[in-house]
Parts: sequence; structure tokens; C-alpha cells
Amino acid sequence: MNTLINQLIQYGLDQELIEKYDIDYVANRLIDLLGQDEFVYVRQENVLPLPQILNGMLDILADQKKIDNTVTERDLFDTRIMDVLVPRPAAVMHTFKEKYALDPVQATDWYYAFSQATNYIRMERIRKNIGFDTKSRYGTMHITINLSKPEKDPKDIARARLVPSTNYPQCLLCKENVGFAGNASHPARQNHRIIELDLRNGKYALQYSPYVYYNEHCIILNEEHVPMKIDRETFENLFSFVEQFPHYMAGSNTDIPIVGGSILTHDHYQGGRAHFPIEDAQSFAKRKVFGCEGELLNWPLSTIRLKDKDPEKLTDASVRILEAWKGYDDPERHIVSQTNGQRHNAITPIVRYKNGLYEIDLVLRNNRCSEQYPDGIFHPHAEHHHIKKENIGLIEVMGLAILPGRLKSELETIEKVLKKEITLEEADGIDAHKLWVRALQKEEWSEGVHEKLLQAAGDKFVRVLENAGVFKMDEDGQAGFLQFVDCLNMK
Repeated sequence: MNTLINQLIQYGLDQELIEKYDIDYVANRLIDLLGQDEFVYVRQENVLPLPQILNGMLDILADQKKIDNTVTERDLFDTRIMDVLVPRPAAVMHTFKEKYALDPVQATDWYYAFSQATNYIRMERIRKNIGFDTKSRYGTMHITINLSKPEKDPKDIARARLVPSTNYPQCLLCKENVGFAGNASHPARQNHRIIELDLRNGKYALQYSPYVYYNEHCIILNEEHVPMKIDRETFENLFSFVEQFPHYMAGSNTDIPIVGGSILTHDHYQGGRAHFPIEDAQSFAKRKVFGCEGELLNWPLSTIRLKDKDPEKLTDASVRILEAWKGYDDPERHIVSQTNGQRHNAITPIVRYKNGLYEIDLVLRNNRCSEQYPDGIFHPHAEHHHIKKENIGLIEVMGLAILPGRLKSELETIEKVLKKEITLEEADGIDAHKLWVRALQKEEWSEGVHEKLLQAAGDKFVRVLENAGVFKMDEDGQAGFLQFVDCLNMK
């Protein structure tokens, strides 16, 4: 343990989390936390990767029966360990501001590296994710199979049931998570730091997602725990954020269930420094919309793209489109705006700054359910649930699939079936895929099986996105889409 403590101290020095003046203080904090009676400081020349240092400490503590050797217990404790190295929130904020004054890119580069160095973003887990591209009629889509969230140990699940229900923090996005110790039902956040932001309509905070589904995947959260909403303030805030960080895009999930995100109770947006497939989408029609240059994208989800130098002009146009869409009905294409006072139409907005122009993508959504489609008419249909059944949110709207981790082993088994190494009847754990596999078996699988199977899985994701599109990208759907856009300029 003495060597591991020295390793961690040297790691902190190398990552500039601590300075030489902190060595004795940090050593004493770690000695107390780890239950050591003595310590000898020895400068380390070759520092192990952080996960090896922390896992070494946790292994010793588990052997000594000081912690339970479960994923949740280990995560709770290694976050306590990292807290010893992480600067106070005020120091982090000051450093960010200093770097931002020089260059916004320099500020976010530093903050992103800092969030990894503190183990808030566990990169060794993120790297386990599987990623590949798939070709489609809409362009290349990005597919990921998410393996970064470890499975819960049954002990952890049982322990979580015993944790008293509290209202603090109110949710995982609340700013009160900063420094929170966590418990069996709430992740530890002692190594979590946020950056205060002034947006057009209030106080927000910037943080990175601990699961970073794409490069520099950030969350812009309202400092107040208030529900999601899409209105003029939303558009103004998104443009305000991109004005401050023009190298980032920013978008929001809708404010209604099924076609929204997983957290509707806390107002937030998502952003990042990544190029998404939707950005390369071609248009099938161009229109002037409320004085802005507009394009209707050839994209599985019905998307209006507006461009202009003036964010205010784009905001005004976006508000008018949103209000028009909220009340728009096209029953022949199953679009009904409300049922018994319950609104069904919503918009997923995405803002970016490119080539001297601001642009906003307005993705039309509808969450109506029917007897035929109880999960949602414009939601992944049942025949695709074996690949994806969760909500199609902002990230997937942009062409990046976040598929469940179970698919890794399931696709490996399906590959064996297609290679005729095992029969479909002998295959375990793929019952949900059997109809799909039988259809695949009718094709030629003599060579390139792995690549062809990944393409087939990607094809399924594209079908899922098409399910979510309110106006389908066929002749009739495009005609309906044009009909809606053309009626806008009459208002």
C-alpha cells in the first residue's frame, strides 16, 4: 500500500492536480482514509496508469475486509480516494475562467482533460465501447455498443433497496451533486466539478457526461431543478452557449415523453465537439422560412435546417415553426397534434456555428401511441426492439446509435450461427433475434460475415430512425413535409 500511495501522489503531481507543497497533506489524508499506520514518501519515476493504482488499493482493502468487493462499493471508495487529489470547486472555476479569457478552446481542452484525470470520466471503461460505421441511403451512420456501464452485483442491488429515499440531490443533474459522497443507489461525485455559465435566460452550469458518448460530450444544466421545456428561451440559450463556445454544438431533447430524453424533470441541454452524420445530410428541397435560408433534409427524421448570421432572426423563425408544429395535424400520415388536451407534437433542436453562419436543425417529433403501436407510432417498432427499443433522443437523432451492451455477446453468437459453427437451435441467449436471424440466413454468408452482420445491425438502426420520422422519406412523406413548411410562410 505504501508504494501505491506514492504512485497516486506522483500521479497527482504529474497531472497538476496537486503541487509539491501538497505532498505531506495528501499523504496524511490517504494514510487516514486507507487505514495505514505508517508511511514513507519515495518519489516515483515510472507511474502506473490510474486504474491500476486505484484497483491495487481496492484489492488490498477488499482482502482486508474493509470494503465489499462489488462494483458499486469499489466505485464509491475509489471516488473517495480521488477526492483527496481534486482541487476545490472554486479553484477549478478560477482556472477555467483564466484559460477562457485567453481562448475558449483552451478552456474546454483543459476542463475535459481535468475531468479524465480526476477519474470522473472513467476512460478505461469508455474505451471498452464498440464503435463502427454503417452505410445508408442517408449517408454514413455511427454505431456504438455501450459497454462502459458495469453490471450491478446482486449485493449492490439488494443494498440499494435499503437506502432511505431522500430528496437530496433531487436528481443526477442537480448542481448539488458536486462533492456528494454517493450511496448504493446514487453514484459518488466527490471528484465532480462544474463550471458556472451565464446563458441568455439564467444561470446554468457546464459539466461533461461521465459516459461521454462522443468527443467532449457535455451537459449544460439549469442550476435550478425545473422541468425540461422547449420554447423561445431554449433557442436563445442554445445560441447563447454556442456564441460562447463556437467550437461546440448544442442541442436539446424534447420536453415530452417517449420522444424525449431520460430526464425530463431537470432542464438541461447537451453539447460537444463532435461531427455527427446529420451534419452531412443533403437536402431534398430549399425554402425561405420566415426570412431565413431553409433546407428540408433527406434524413430519416423530419428535419428543417435554418441558417443565418443573426441568432435572433433564427430564434424568431424557430419559435414560429415550433408554435405552428405544436398545433399541426395531418391525420392521413398519422400526425395528430393533441388528444384530450395532451400535446403530441414537439421539436428536438440542434444549434451549431459553421463557416461564419449560425444554423439550427429543427427535428419534428410526435409521441402519439395507438393500439397498433402502444409504445409510440413514431418510436422504434416492436420488430426492431431486439436491437433498440429505448427512446430516440438527441444523440441518435443526429445519427449516432447508442445500442445496449447485451448486443456484444448476442452478435457474437449470431455470427457463429451465420458461419454455421452452431445451429440456431443450439444458440443460447438470442431468442429475441431469431426471426431476424432466420431472415438473414436466406442471404449469402460465405465470406465477410462479421462486416456484413455489423452492416445488418446498422441497417436495423436506420429502420428505427425511420420509424421515428413523422414524414417518411418517400414521395408521399416528402410531399407532406413540404405541405407543412409551405403553410408556415402563410402564417
